[in-house]
Amino acid sequence: MLWAARGCFLLWLLPSILRARASPETRPSSPLCQQSPTKASCKGVGLRKFPKELGQGIKYLELSNNFIQTLSGSNMPGFGQLEYLDVCFNQLEAVSATALAQLPRLRSLLLGSNRLDRNYLANGEAFHLLRNIEVLDLSVNNLESHMASWYISNLTSLRVLDLSGNTMTKLLAGTFRNSPRLRQLDLSNNYIMEIQKGAFEPLEELEVLNLALNSLHCVSGFSLTQLRVLNLSHNALELFSSEEEGAEPYLLRVLDLSHNRLLSFPELPRAHDLTHLNLSNNLISSLLPGSAHPREFVLLYKEMQRFNRTVRPVAALTHVADLDLSNNRLELFPFSFFQSLGSLHSLSLARNCLQDVARESASNGTELSVRWLDLQSNALRVLPRWFFNSLPHLESMDLSSNSLQPCESQGSDQGRDLGGDSHTSAPGDTCTPFYNVPHLKHLSLSKNNISRLQPHAFNRTPLLSLDLSGNRDLSMPMGALGGLELSLQELSLRDNQMDEGQAALPCLGTLRVLDLSGNHLSLLPTGLSCSPLESLDIQNNHLQSLGTAGSWSHSLRAVLVAGNPWSCCSLGWLDTLRAAGVAVPDLPQARCVFQEHGRNISARITNTPHWICPQPEGAASLALLVALMSLSLLTAWAFCLLRKGRKAPGCVGLGSNRVGVFQPHPKGKGPAEERPADSITQV
Repeated sequence: MLWAARGCFLLWLLPSILRARASPETRPSSPLCQQSPTKASCKGVGLRKFPKELGQGIKYLELSNNFIQTLSGSNMPGFGQLEYLDVCFNQLEAVSATALAQLPRLRSLLLGSNRLDRNYLANGEAFHLLRNIEVLDLSVNNLESHMASWYISNLTSLRVLDLSGNTMTKLLAGTFRNSPRLRQLDLSNNYIMEIQKGAFEPLEELEVLNLALNSLHCVSGFSLTQLRVLNLSHNALELFSSEEEGAEPYLLRVLDLSHNRLLSFPELPRAHDLTHLNLSNNLISSLLPGSAHPREFVLLYKEMQRFNRTVRPVAALTHVADLDLSNNRLELFPFSFFQSLGSLHSLSLARNCLQDVARESASNGTELSVRWLDLQSNALRVLPRWFFNSLPHLESMDLSSNSLQPCESQGSDQGRDLGGDSHTSAPGDTCTPFYNVPHLKHLSLSKNNISRLQPHAFNRTPLLSLDLSGNRDLSMPMGALGGLELSLQELSLRDNQMDEGQAALPCLGTLRVLDLSGNHLSLLPTGLSCSPLESLDIQNNHLQSLGTAGSWSHSLRAVLVAGNPWSCCSLGWLDTLRAAGVAVPDLPQARCVFQEHGRNISARITNTPHWICPQPEGAASLALLVALMSLSLLTAWAFCLLRKGRKAPGCVGLGSNRVGVFQPHPKGKGPAEERPADSITQV
């Protein structure tokens, strides 16, 4: 009864206890925060107001991911030393002037993802007190153009400003009039369609400008020469043109114009310092000035009609190291265009319409400094020898999803002279010479419809990785990879539907990663025993067993095996791999097959029914012999019992579990004696 009364009393108190725990007024907030002498983090602890219980001297305070709606002066005493305040991802609507007046040393104020559009007039008035603020985040606050302009109208010390993710539709001329020291400005992910003349003129120190994910259609007379990083990606630009000749040289280093509607290469004749240029995902159909290619789009703007196409657009881009022209409409690879890009190391022309390479410059010995070249997903059928001669520093090349067929090299010395006429492809050639490319280390020929890999196709090319995946019914004879025995480290033959007769591997003494998945292999290539493999993928083949896995698994760390019809009764290879410490990550998905009542049954390897496996060869006949012997012995035993317990001559006792063998009387002797135990046949 006493315990029952106590239980009722606790149940009666439970609602009050829960209310007390849920109430933000009564719950102390400071114990929930992590605090050091000068820093405090109260991130995501359910606060609904400023934690005034924190100790004095805090300089760094993080309050993000809470439920704070207001910053009022009554809740913020003793924070005069605060320099950094993060209130992002709250429900902030109101910021009082008295609150900000108590933060004279505040340098960084992060207010992203709140509701500052609701009281922007009063809040903006309070912001006039932030005379020393240098970093301000007002992103994702549903601010319109005039609201954003009001918030920053008196922040003269501002260096970094984030207005991304708002609802701005235009940049007003006086928006940044009182922020001349601004160096980084993020206006991305708005709806900006218009930039009024003079909007950026006060920003003489601006170095980084992000205008991505807006609705700009044209940039004409671009004059921000002091910029170092400009992002205009994901707009609707059809033209990008710099200021007229005579202006100061640009300091621009990074320019992103990807995901627009550009019809031609941007005109940046004085961008001497530009190193990274991204023009991917546009509508550029030609890079050559005065190209004869028909124009597919009508120019809608007067600025475009005045666009001077006779000016060489890359005349001064001597420091460009990274150029991305992927996902455009180029049909020709013009060496003359890239000739002036003397510092170009990385070039992507992936997913264009390339069918050929222009030979216009092959005779004058033009060489490009490109080390990484991406030409995947085009319509290339042949790359001539002079193409590789013009790229003497090429190290990595992606040619996947084209229609290139590797040529045959006649021997280890074939193609030694790169400039020799004997290996210069003629216009009618149908194959590409990948042999004797002295610095090429990484090559992808995936999905090129290669039906047969010719002997020594990569001879004297020091490849470290080679991707031949996705070439249906590829035939790869033993000499196909000749010359790669001492260099190749990674090889992919994935999804080729090859059988063991089509996948002959030489002794690759440095191969560490091999992908054989998605084929029709019932046996693994014998050359694996030569390779110090660390990773092997043999998923989705026709393998029933790995045989002597121990001969090639000494260096293996991981193997993928699912998708094969493994034999449940031949899993010794798995024990070998486990004993060697080899990981089999997909073993839970792997299955094996056994026969039961004449049917093939699939089971998980981890639950293999070993008891249904057939006995080793000879075990069945031995069992039949035992059965016959047992029947004979039982007959003899019955005969002995019929003699009323008298042991008949020649009857051997059956007292042990060993099976005795009947022996006749030797001539002239008495009854046979029992043989020693070691002479009795045991079953």
